[in-house]
Amino acid sequence: MAVIGLIGKKIGMTQVFDEKGDVHPITVLQAGPCVVTQLKTAAKDGYDAAQLGMVEFVKASKVNKPMTGHFAKSGAAPARFLREFQIEAAEVSAEGEAAVGVKAGDKVLVDLFADVKFVDVVGTSKGRGFAGVVRRHGFGGGPKSHGHMFQVQGSIGASSFPSRVFPGQRMPGHMGVDRVTVRNLRIRGIDLEENLLMVEGAVPGPKNGYVLISKANRPPHERRGFAGSSTVDPLKASKKASAGKKK
Repeated sequence: MAVIGLIGKKIGMTQVFDEKGDVHPITVLQAGPCVVTQLKTAAKDGYDAAQLGMVEFVKASKVNKPMTGHFAKSGAAPARFLREFQIEAAEVSAEGEAAVGVKAGDKVLVDLFADVKFVDVVGTSKGRGFAGVVRRHGFGGGPKSHGHMFQVQGSIGASSFPSRVFPGQRMPGHMGVDRVTVRNLRIRGIDLEENLLMVEGAVPGPKNGYVLISKANRPPHERRGFAGSSTVDPLKASKKASAGKKK
């Protein structure tokens, strides 16, 4: 058994070039190292999960007594950020032996994604404060000529019936600081020594913000004819076929 993900930090964004010379924007994530601080079991807790803590330096004076005892049970160092992850089912070998399960105190490193192509990343979006409908919801706004109020949403309610504003109406308000999940980010590189994970695309949150990285729940299917270097150009293939028929 193994956990499906770990805790990480957003380092920043850069770009890489593939073997074809195409540029890809990537986000560099500090994926772990993490330690298992507690195991949840179906018999005791009603579900199977592993509580992970990211290995960071934390002063002992900053940890209260209940959490100090909690970390002492697993023999793990105090962690600032704790989250739970699901546990994969145990794989049975050809000899009929099940793989060794995860234990409290075990380390979880970035090699967890060594054979994975896509990951899901959960983060907290940046706080933007109080924002209007143009910035918050992408409204087009009103006329921009003199005498008009451009960034106003206009009428929001109905007429004499039902004479009320419907729930969920998009209006100005607090923007950001939301839990955002980005699915199926392609892994572009792994640094096992520094525990770095490079994924293609943007990840929610500021720099040094905590993120949850897990194996993709529903990875996309690879389309036929889009397998990288073995891809056949349909235009060149049709020209080649037509040239053969003329002969």
